[in-house]
Amino acid sequence: MQQVILRNTFWLGFFAIVLWAWWVMFRMTIAPMSIMPSKYLGLFSMWAIMMAAMMGPTFVPTMRAYEDLITSADGSRSGSVGVVLGFFVVWVGFAGLIAFAQNRLIEVGVLTAMGQSVSKYFSAALLLSAGVYQFTALKDRCLDHCRSPTFQFLAHWRTGFSGGLYMGLHHGAYCVACCWGLMVIGFVGGVMDLLWMGGATLLMTLEKLPQVGRYLTRPLGVGLISWGIFTLIQ
Repeated sequence: MQQVILRNTFWLGFFAIVLWAWWVMFRMTIAPMSIMPSKYLGLFSMWAIMMAAMMGPTFVPTMRAYEDLITSADGSRSGSVGVVLGFFVVWVGFAGLIAFAQNRLIEVGVLTAMGQSVSKYFSAALLLSAGVYQFTALKDRCLDHCRSPTFQFLAHWRTGFSGGLYMGLHHGAYCVACCWGLMVIGFVGGVMDLLWMGGATLLMTLEKLPQVGRYLTRPLGVGLISWGIFTLIQ
């Protein structure tokens, strides 16, 4: 009974954080100029919250795999907390890098204060880079990792909170390498666009599903490349 309570509390807390992050992002889109500063710390906070909102749903299959190992192996509740923490530490680190890049691009006039590109060449470069990346061996390797979380946990198994933290960091690094392209194209239409956030979250989630993702990766690459070419020549 205690294990059931702990499991339910864990999942309720996890989804509460994700829903809170989406609520904050929604509030930012309603009143962007009043609550989204253009300074680095403000941008970093925005991106960190955005990471929780967008990457939380994509992480659910991985956490379900770890939940299975709590009952079938020597996984633990403290280990699951470590996995989540490690995963989001990596993504918060990525948020710091992309916030720095956005701040510099705003200063030089490539992006608006809302994070939208004002240069068709910059937009095309982002789209083409993200599209070409869909066909690379590194993308395939990262997707293989993300689509088989149980195997990856067993291959790099560590026990306890510290072990979970290690595995979360390991998985998070692969996840960033897998999804960075879909993140940076947010600059094409504006990173505060809820339609882009929702669409990117859906695509990243579907890409990680073995039954669906293998039919999506290459067509998505073709679509991004076509979009980039159209942006360049229009």
